[in-house]
Amino acid sequence: MTTAGSDVILQRMMALHPKIIDLTLDRVWRLLDALGNPERSLPPVIHVAGTNGKGSTLAMIRAGIEGAGQSAHVYTSPHLARFHERIRLAGDLISEEELTKVLDECYRANGDGAITYFEITTCAALLAFARTPADYTLLEVGLGGRLDATNVIEKPALCVITPVSVDHQQFLGETLEEIAFEKAGILKRGVTCVVGPQEDAALEVIERQAARVGAPLLVHGQHWHVQEERGRLVYTDDTGLRDLSLPNLPGAHQIDNAGAALAALRYLELGDAAYEAAVTRAEWPARMQRLSKGPLADQAPAAELWLDGGHNPAAGIALARVLASLPKRPTHLICGMLNTKDITGYLRPLAAEVESLTAISIPGEANTLPAEQTAQAATDAGISASCAESVEAALASILDREPHARVLICGSLYLAGAVLREGNAS
Repeated sequence: MTTAGSDVILQRMMALHPKIIDLTLDRVWRLLDALGNPERSLPPVIHVAGTNGKGSTLAMIRAGIEGAGQSAHVYTSPHLARFHERIRLAGDLISEEELTKVLDECYRANGDGAITYFEITTCAALLAFARTPADYTLLEVGLGGRLDATNVIEKPALCVITPVSVDHQQFLGETLEEIAFEKAGILKRGVTCVVGPQEDAALEVIERQAARVGAPLLVHGQHWHVQEERGRLVYTDDTGLRDLSLPNLPGAHQIDNAGAALAALRYLELGDAAYEAAVTRAEWPARMQRLSKGPLADQAPAAELWLDGGHNPAAGIALARVLASLPKRPTHLICGMLNTKDITGYLRPLAAEVESLTAISIPGEANTLPAEQTAQAATDAGISASCAESVEAALASILDREPHARVLICGSLYLAGAVLREGNAS
C-alpha cells in the first residue's frame, strides 16, 4: 500500500473546519465519545507542555523508557517530512495500513461535524494507542495546554512543563503570565508535574494553578538540580546524585531539558539504565541536526551544514549559545520564517555569532514571511542580509564566497521539513 491512502484522508480532514486552530475541547470530546472513548484505555500517560524544549525533553524520556527495556507510544507535532512521524506505536512509526485505518474510522465517526485537522488526527492517534500494547504513552501538547486536543486524559501518570516563553500570542495571550496559565492547564488533581526552568512570572502562575487543583510539583532549582561539571552532567534531587554523560543532543540548553527528563524518569523509578540512555540515545531531528548526506551535503563537500527548526526569541538565544560554543568558523544563516513569528526577537541574539543571513520564502507554505521582509529584519538586527529563491541557491551563493563555511538553515520547522523531504539527513 502506498502513502496515497492516508494522504487522501488527511487532505479531506483539512476541510472539516474553516480554521487551522480553534482552541476548544468540545469537538474532541464528541468524537472520542463516538469512537468509544479510547483515551480511557491508554497505557500510563506522560503529558508534556511548554514553549521550548518539550520535544527534546520528550525524546529523552522516550530514550530512557526504551533504555530500561520498556516501550512507549509517542505523539508529537508537527511532522517534518511525513505525517507518520507524529505517531509511534510502542516505539515504531505507525504503518501506512494502520494510519489509514484509524484516520478513516475517525473521519467516518465524525460525520459532518466541524473539527480541526489537529483535533481529528489527535483522536486517530489515541485510537491507535488504545489498540496497541505498550508500557507508557508520551503525549506532546500541540499548542498551549488547557484547550489543546491532547488535554483529554483524566489522570495522567505524570505531567511535565518545560520552559515557558512568549510565542503564539494570537492564541495564548500577550503576556508571559497568560501563556503560562494556558500551559498550566494540563495540571490535574493528584498528578505530579515536573517543572523545568522558568522565569519567575511563569513559575508563579504554574505554582498558583498547581495549588488550586492540588497537583504536586517537582520544580527545577527547588526539588531537582542539573548542571555541567568537568564535561559531565550532574543531576541531584532529594534521593541523591547521578553523574552522567552530557546529552547527545547539542547545545547547553539540552542540559536543562535532560534535567527535566531525568526528573520524570526518576519519579517513574526506571533505574540507572534509563537515566544514561536518556542523555545518550535521544533522537530529535531538526534541532541542531548535522546534515552530512543528501543533495545539500553533496553541493557543499567542504562546508559544515546544520539544520534547526527553532522559531521564537528563546530559541534564538539558545541557538546563539550553541553557535558560540562551536569551534570558530565563518558562520552564515539561511533563514525562512512564518509571518506569525517574532522574527526580530529571534534574530537579535544571533547577530553576534554570524557573518551573514540569506533569506528565503518557505517553499509551499502560504504563511511564509516573504524573503524580503526576513532580509530587512536581519538588517535591522545588524546582520548583513540578502535574498535567494531557494535553499540551494542560497547555499551556492554562500559557498561562492566561503566554500569552507559553517551554514545553518533555520527559522522554522516547516522549512526544516522541506529540507528533510529532499533527502537531506545526518
